[in-house]
Amino acid sequence: MVNNKALSMLSIAEKAGKTVSGGFMVEKALQEKKAQLVLIAGDASDNTKKKFMQKCEFYKIPCYMSVDSSLLGKTIGKEARVTVAVTDVGLAKQIINGINSSKDLEV
Repeated sequence: MVNNKALSMLSIAEKAGKTVSGGFMVEKALQEKKAQLVLIAGDASDNTKKKFMQKCEFYKIPCYMSVDSSLLGKTIGKEARVTVAVTDVGLAKQIINGINSSKDLEV
């Protein structure tokens, strides 16, 4: 599960213009091989979770379950978001490190 450190890094990634959000844009980023990390809201539908987990597995992109959609959206300064992709390698690694430092990790 995404922790406060990871959410802070996600906020920084958004301010740097290194995120895309929403199903269509995240899917496009995956297909164009721009996404380095995908976060899926914990309250997303089972079909959405399955779809993006399969796409991430296919494109070999790290994918993590996240906080609920309203907090995920708030973190990037937008309305509720079910999916967010980070497009910068360095920021994605820092977010993953933040997630991995959490004891309740979910992949």
